[in-house]
Amino acid sequence: MQTDNPQNGLLEGLSTTEAAHLLEIYGPNRADYIAPPILTRIFFEFWSPVPWMLEIAVILEFFLGRYLEGFIILVLLLFNAFLGFFEESQSQRTLSSLQSKIAINVSVFRDHAWHIESASILVPGDIVRITIGSLVPADVVLLEGQLLLDVSLLTGETVPEEVGAGGNSYSGSLVRRGEALAKVVKTGLHTRFGKTIQLVRTAYVESSEQKAILQLVRNLTLVNGAIFFFVMISNYSMSSHQVLPLLLTILLASIPVALPATFTLAASFGARLLAEKGVLLTRLSSLEEAATLDILCADKTGTLTKNELKLISVIPLGKIPECEVLKMAAMASNDGGQDPIDLAISREAARLNINPDRSVLSQFIPFDPQTKTSRATYPEKSGVSVTIEKGAVPAILKTSTFSADAVMKAEKWQSEGFRVIAVSRGEAGVSSIVGLIVLTDPPREDSAKLIGDLQTLGIRTVMVTGDAPKTALHLAKAVGISGELYPFESISEKDLTESYGVYAGVLPEDKFHLVKAFQKARHVVGMCGDGANDAPALRQSQMGISVMTATDVAKSAAGIVLTRPGLEGIIETVKEGRKIFQRIQTYALNSIIKKVVTVLFLGIGLLVTHHAILTPLLMVLVLVIGDFLTMSLSTDNVKGSLYPNVWNVQGLMIAGILLSFLFLIFATSILLLGIDVFNLAPGGIHSLAFLILVVGNQATIYAIRERGHFWKSPPGRWLLLSSFLDILIAVLLSHFGILMEPLSNRILFAVFLGSLGYLIVLDSLKILIFKRFSIG
Repeated sequence: MQTDNPQNGLLEGLSTTEAAHLLEIYGPNRADYIAPPILTRIFFEFWSPVPWMLEIAVILEFFLGRYLEGFIILVLLLFNAFLGFFEESQSQRTLSSLQSKIAINVSVFRDHAWHIESASILVPGDIVRITIGSLVPADVVLLEGQLLLDVSLLTGETVPEEVGAGGNSYSGSLVRRGEALAKVVKTGLHTRFGKTIQLVRTAYVESSEQKAILQLVRNLTLVNGAIFFFVMISNYSMSSHQVLPLLLTILLASIPVALPATFTLAASFGARLLAEKGVLLTRLSSLEEAATLDILCADKTGTLTKNELKLISVIPLGKIPECEVLKMAAMASNDGGQDPIDLAISREAARLNINPDRSVLSQFIPFDPQTKTSRATYPEKSGVSVTIEKGAVPAILKTSTFSADAVMKAEKWQSEGFRVIAVSRGEAGVSSIVGLIVLTDPPREDSAKLIGDLQTLGIRTVMVTGDAPKTALHLAKAVGISGELYPFESISEKDLTESYGVYAGVLPEDKFHLVKAFQKARHVVGMCGDGANDAPALRQSQMGISVMTATDVAKSAAGIVLTRPGLEGIIETVKEGRKIFQRIQTYALNSIIKKVVTVLFLGIGLLVTHHAILTPLLMVLVLVIGDFLTMSLSTDNVKGSLYPNVWNVQGLMIAGILLSFLFLIFATSILLLGIDVFNLAPGGIHSLAFLILVVGNQATIYAIRERGHFWKSPPGRWLLLSSFLDILIAVLLSHFGILMEPLSNRILFAVFLGSLGYLIVLDSLKILIFKRFSIG
């Protein structure tokens, strides 16, 4: 079986059984097919505002016969599209470990005979045989037999479930032990697993990065459009031959051409740093959203806990010592089996060098889901035959004598969220409880540290689990999650107050709806989980995180995959995300200043000289030199904020416009100096305007990259290198007259001296403006 595009959709990175099971749910032609990512990326890039404006510029260039300029802009357009696709696909290829082309086969009874058929043809009412090692192909009810089922694909829990005749088994469960005949009840999308995957497919959240880009471009277009309209009214006598080049120049000046690519480049730079720390990004937007994250929903089992039962206490009830109680419990455990309770007891016995001699057993009955007990019978040295029974406390109480103290102690441990197993000893048909075994799924060693670190970073953590409320509250207290238990049956946005910190007994769809409810309340939400039941919430959240031990379905749905044990990668991701936010905020602010001042500068130049002071070719050079070399800001040395960031586009626009006036004063002063003092001709004015914009932009970058004074932190080496290249290219072109008229050394000196003064004044003014408009 083969999908149309195995690189895409939920098949990406799945285990063989999981991928095959998805194919059975959707069929070979519907297996969550998504359009190839390069087509999606190019479609978005070509039809978002930045490329749309570039396309107009390309058309105008070719219309005016400027084929070189048109070709350069077209290359820039394609660069934006392919950079984003390349970085996203790099991460996806790293995650992809399997492209499934197989089908699940099942033994089904039809036409009075057993046949081996593809599970995709099953219908309700079919009778199937389920054997050890197979994947349950549909939601079924067992007619006869008994199964030990691994349901981690569905729930994320590693504790297998025992199911006997009359019990239900769900599609996607893996048979660890046993054999059974079953009747198919539900298939495909109607199964429990199918409904969960449907939620994953419908999950969608709008990226705050994309919203910020759209708002910035829209605002720049409106501001520059208004400026252009004013300029044209002031020069209404210009001919169409003069207007079109001017329109083209102003259009090019208005386009933040490298802004989308810078967002992607900044995220990919951070992704490479995080990969070295055990964090794999499968969606670059998840890293950008990490900066604005203010709520983290954390699954309990396997995420905050180890998902491994551990024996923490043996409570003797009577004269039999603790070690003997543990030895009896080990005798009634299945040696070498996969039952997590038996494994926990055997591990603790081995740790204490307690070695029960199971060879003397005359009878052993493994755990029976009907009686909820296991039993071992063996002769003691005296020749008396004894029976040890181990199981759920209510089941043992029915068959054994007990004291009020035994019941009180069992209830005390259970009320605190622990799992309690009773052990009884019997002879001559009379048995009594001799002790209690207390087990728990302990928290990870770093869970409490994670919660504390997140709180320091201004991020609230809530627990979201399918476990019982008492168990969830006990763990929440142990790891430092504050807040009450959410008391309502259904998730409602109006009930989500900060007083609630624990959401227990929830289903996969509840986790999904909880994330959406937080998002509707204007929160940026992260989800950390490990099971397929977490997958819808992982996909819906802005920052979906799967731990290293997560199922492959969870990893495929998440945007971030931790590849090392522990949860430290979450903190590293948040910190790196906040650094990236600072870098792209600086680039965005610089783009606003540069684009606004360029259009204003062109307008003033037109009013002063009555002709365009910059040609379309030189404007393209400013785009290439200015926009793309300053993409090195995406690797700059910055400090992340202490609290969640917020995209303040309005504040950025106002601050950028205010700061652009200082740039405009500097640029206009040098321009007038060139006209009145150096008596430059129109060609020289073009060269001077080009140099002013390039050098002035560099001064702007070094002033605004630091929220304090510019000397407070050293620039990154790539920024220094790009600045050197930027200025070197501009000086060589303008001094030697390449593609423009040459400028004298005196003019070059005046430009650099003026830019130094501009830098000093801007550095002082920007601190006041940043504080006023909350640019941090």
